[in-house]
Amino acid sequence: MTSPEIASLSWGQMKVQGSTKIYKDCKVWPGGSRAWDWRETGTEHSPGVQPADVEEVVEKGVQTLVIGRGMSEALKVPPSTVEYLKKKGIDVRVLQTEQAVKEYNALVTQGVRVGGVFHSTC
Repeated sequence: MTSPEIASLSWGQMKVQGSTKIYKDCKVWPGGSRAWDWRETGTEHSPGVQPADVEEVVEKGVQTLVIGRGMSEALKVPPSTVEYLKKKGIDVRVLQTEQAVKEYNALVTQGVRVGGVFHSTC
């Protein structure tokens, strides 16, 4: 099962291959995607992405996880989240969202079992 490509990205809107939904923030993994609702884990721009935010994607068996911090990189990623992923043996890449989407799509094309969490606004 391959990861779906991010079909388009603009401020506040993301489209994922194979889904008819338009996401503001989203999670993607081999075989699927869904909205990333920050209220589920109490996520805020600071301290940012928590292990609970990425756990669902990790459980899908990804080799690499790409985190999109937003268009202006307002979303923080604390060292504890990066350490959590590295302890699971996952290669983690933390980037501005436009760069993160390019990196993610390139990894999909290379056949990597890649997942991602992306913030599409600030």
